[in-house]
Amino acid sequence: MATEAVETAPPRGHVTELVEYRWLILLGLITAAVMEVLDTTIVNVALPQMAGNLGATFQEISWVSTGYILSNVVVLPMTAYLTSVFGRKNYLVGSIVLFIVASFLCGTSTSLGELVLWRIVQGAGGAALLSTAQATLRQIFPREEQGMVQAIFILGIIVAPTLGPTLGGWITDRYTWNWCFFINVPIGIAAAFLVATFLHDPPGMRRKIPADWFGIGLLIVGLGSLQYVLEEGREKDWFSSAMIVRLTILSIVSLATMFWWELSSRNDHPVVNFRVLKNRQLAGSIFLFVALGFGLYGGIFIFPLFTQNLLGFSATQTGLTLMPGGLATAITAVICGRLLNGAKPLVDARVLIYIGITLFVVSMWKLGHLTTFAGEADARYALIIRGVALGCLFTPINQVAYSNLDPRVAQQASGLINLSRQLGGSFGIAVLASYLDSRAALHRTELVTNLYSTNPLYVERQHAAAASLIAHGYAPTVAQQASMKLLDLTVTKQAMMLSYNDAWMVILISFVLVAPAVLILKKPKAQSAAVDAH
Repeated sequence: MATEAVETAPPRGHVTELVEYRWLILLGLITAAVMEVLDTTIVNVALPQMAGNLGATFQEISWVSTGYILSNVVVLPMTAYLTSVFGRKNYLVGSIVLFIVASFLCGTSTSLGELVLWRIVQGAGGAALLSTAQATLRQIFPREEQGMVQAIFILGIIVAPTLGPTLGGWITDRYTWNWCFFINVPIGIAAAFLVATFLHDPPGMRRKIPADWFGIGLLIVGLGSLQYVLEEGREKDWFSSAMIVRLTILSIVSLATMFWWELSSRNDHPVVNFRVLKNRQLAGSIFLFVALGFGLYGGIFIFPLFTQNLLGFSATQTGLTLMPGGLATAITAVICGRLLNGAKPLVDARVLIYIGITLFVVSMWKLGHLTTFAGEADARYALIIRGVALGCLFTPINQVAYSNLDPRVAQQASGLINLSRQLGGSFGIAVLASYLDSRAALHRTELVTNLYSTNPLYVERQHAAAASLIAHGYAPTVAQQASMKLLDLTVTKQAMMLSYNDAWMVILISFVLVAPAVLILKKPKAQSAAVDAH
């Protein structure tokens, strides 16, 4: 039964329900999505202040982010099941209220344990604000409007991470970290009011389904262990840690068993319906979203480190440098939405995907060839190209993913797409963080081999640095020692610069490798559009 729903496209012009106040519902869902996405980036800027106020180490305070992501990843695949049990409206409103309450309690926390606990609750509530929201838009808008709806939704969720670092830095500089959480309260109340007032479930949406406790248990253990390994592996030196080895094995066994159990004929009510992956369009799009998450979140992780550690940018400068790229994404997404809107799209979505991959590769190439003398303009132009590329990727990939998918399984598809994006991002951060460390050490070793007394360039630089220090009042002996330390710092800085260049090239290579996957996608049928825009 599930397979039929996946493989058979709904009739032309089919709409699950046409809601009179759907644009107000869209506003409420965008507001909720902005709140969720904003909270994942705004908090990261405030972590140092949180650590100081709560008396925590940097490794301990990182659980403020890790706890949120852990619970979010675990709940994402279960959103379709939870929607069926509680009803779409109840689950969405309940998730928004849970997010608001958890945000307020995060802001009033006085200990690290208390803050991490409420962040875990907040992450569980945030899962529905993207997955269920996107599936709802798929169900309440007619197909001919889906292209623009998708583009509008993108506008909301792209502005949030772009403004997050800037807003977070501004709040922590002028107020306290607590307000990074309190800001969610008015936003959440507005979203909850719009959704509760105008969204109503059609008859039969809420069903009593027996709980798949075995599948839920495997899901929690498998994804929870995997996310912990990705988040903490670097700090614990990966497989040198017995805990990381055990959790990796536990994750593999649990997820493999879950996949078998969810597809088993003995399981009549799977918590995650993997049968939707028999749809080639959806499966190919999920594969692309893993790579997109790797490049998107990996890049967001690298760039602030690069600008603040090497180029000397402040948090606010970094946010302002990222902003034009976010605006470029928003504008491009609207254009792509317009091109893909209507019964007969003006452009094949696969063409836009290839354009997006090409532009993304160009932007990574430019970022991978910056130097320590690069300024804000050099980074900004590369990020604008990257922003245009993302706009050409998000909208068309989603259009393809939902092109022949029954809206009745849109919730399952949305959950898997969001999960793939989140896991791709986690893999990207974990891989690139370790890669940066190893490449920086390697480049430093290579550069240090040139620091010997018979190297004329080294002698020239050392004498010039010593002369400059003497001119500024240092004693000759002190200047001689200080000049060698300055050269050592220069070598370290160059080694870091080369490691960041290498990291951008790794993202470039990942996109080149997944580009052939577009070939397996079919041309989307007429009157088909997508909704999942994150």
